[in-house]
Amino acid sequence: MKRFYKDVATTELEGGWQVLLDNRPIKSVGGRPQLLPTRALAELLAAEWAAQGEEISAGSFILKDMADYAIDVVGTDRDVAIRQLLPYGETDTLCYRAEPHDPLRQEQDRLWEPLLTAAEQRFDVRFERISGVIHRPQPAGTLLGLETVLAEQDDFALAGLRSLAGLAASLVIGLTALEDGSDIDALWNAAHLEEIWQAERWGLDAEAASLHARRRETFVAAARFVHVARD
Repeated sequence: MKRFYKDVATTELEGGWQVLLDNRPIKSVGGRPQLLPTRALAELLAAEWAAQGEEISAGSFILKDMADYAIDVVGTDRDVAIRQLLPYGETDTLCYRAEPHDPLRQEQDRLWEPLLTAAEQRFDVRFERISGVIHRPQPAGTLLGLETVLAEQDDFALAGLRSLAGLAASLVIGLTALEDGSDIDALWNAAHLEEIWQAERWGLDAEAASLHARRRETFVAAARFVHVARD
């Protein structure tokens, strides 16, 4: 699609902020007013529009897509959004470790156990640790506790969590990324420990490296999206 606007700006309205293209307010994909909770978030979305060249690259609207999801999906049915996130807690990657004799297990325990233990204390839940890849259900009380934690999040946080938990295959890492002062790079590396472990020993081809970099960019953007939406 060719660029159809010249100027990009932001404006404050009752209840939030909007991005303007040639003084016309943007709507979400679902046709709803794209009302944003903070000026800082509106400016980030405006920067995505301003960065477009003569041709618009739909894939470059990482933050816009999250905002639209918050408005069109979470805003209309929070229960659906929460139900879609809970499986990342049921099969959280931090709970599935290599066998005790595997050298990878020591690194998993070193990086993952502090994250999992902190989440248990913060959310008052208990996670089952599993050696191997055979699925084992998490306690019903844990899933209920995680559902309560998710219900306490605002719409934009749930939208960001969709990317954070999905890219990490871990609801614990996603929720940890929402905490003030979280080390987002360390969380990304923890989530992809096995991939990084293998790459350090066997290498990573250019296509896989490019995909890894794009996914990491989205993960970092999702964390920023949530924090900026709260400021």
